[in-house]
Amino acid sequence: MNGQGNQTIKRLALWGIPISLGVMGLKMLAWWVTGSVALLSDGLESLVNVVAAFIAFFAIRYAQKPADHDHPFGHHKAEYLSAVTEGAMIIVAALMIVQEAVGHLSNPQPMQAPVLGLAINFAAGVLNALWALTLIRAGREHRSPALTADGQHIMSDVYTSVGVLIGLLLAIGTGYPIFDPVLAILVAINILYQGWKVTSNSIDGLMDKAVLPDEEVVIKEAIATHAEGSLGVHDLKTRRAGAVTFVDFHLVVPAAMPVREAHRICDRLEDAIRAIHAGAEITIHVEPEGEKAHGIRVKVIKET
Repeated sequence: MNGQGNQTIKRLALWGIPISLGVMGLKMLAWWVTGSVALLSDGLESLVNVVAAFIAFFAIRYAQKPADHDHPFGHHKAEYLSAVTEGAMIIVAALMIVQEAVGHLSNPQPMQAPVLGLAINFAAGVLNALWALTLIRAGREHRSPALTADGQHIMSDVYTSVGVLIGLLLAIGTGYPIFDPVLAILVAINILYQGWKVTSNSIDGLMDKAVLPDEEVVIKEAIATHAEGSLGVHDLKTRRAGAVTFVDFHLVVPAAMPVREAHRICDRLEDAIRAIHAGAEITIHVEPEGEKAHGIRVKVIKET
C-alpha cells in the first residue's frame, strides 16, 4: 500500500470516532424520548461502535508501523486483533440487549413521543448507512481488515435500525407494546450473527489463511507468463496480513544457469506479482533442476 493509501485509512479511522459518538448520541436521545427497549438495544450497539472506533484507530496506526528488529515481517496483523476484539464486543452488546429485553417481556410499556423518537433514530440510521458504505469501500480498496470490519459492523447496525423502525411502527399500529421487547431480542440475534462473522473472518487472517481462490489464479498466471527461462515453479504458498500479501514459492532453473540470469528471472517475477498486488512481500527459493517438486505447482508458459 502506498503512503497516500495509509493516510486515507488513518484519516477515516480518526473520523470514525466523532461520527460514532454522534450516532450513539442520537440513538440514546431517541430511547430517552420514547422509553423503548428496542431503541435502547439499538443505542447499546452504537456504544460498541464508539469503543470499536477507538480500537480501530489505534490498531491501524500500529499496523502501519514499519518492520523493526522485533517484528521483521511488519505489524500488519494488529488490524486482525482489532477486528477480533470488535467481534467479541458485538457479542457482549447482544447479550446485554437480551438481558434488558427479557426483563420487559412480562411488563411491556407503551412508547412516549413515538414519532419524535423514531424520526431521531431514522436520522441516525441514514448517517450510519452513509458512513458504513464509505468504510467498506475504502477498506476493500486499501485492503484494511480493521476498516472493513468496522464498516460491516456499522452496516449491521443500519439493518438493526431498519428492523427496529419497522417493528416499532407495527407496535404503534397494532397497539401491542409486547412487540418492543420481542423486537429487541430479534435485534440481539442479528447482532450475534454479525459478531460471529467479523470474528471468524479475522481469525482466518491470524491463522495465515491463503488468499482467495480467484486471487491465487491471478498470481499463478503472473508467474506462469513471466518465468521464461526457468524449468518450473512449485511449493507456491500465499497468505495475507492486513493490507500486505505474502507470496512464497520455489523456482527451478537449469543447473548450469548463472546466478545473475536466475536473479533476473526472480526480479521479473517480483515485478509481475507486485503489479497485481502492490507492496506484496515475495520470497523465491531458487533450486537447480533435479529437485523433487512438491506443493502447489505452476506450469511455466514458454515462448514460441
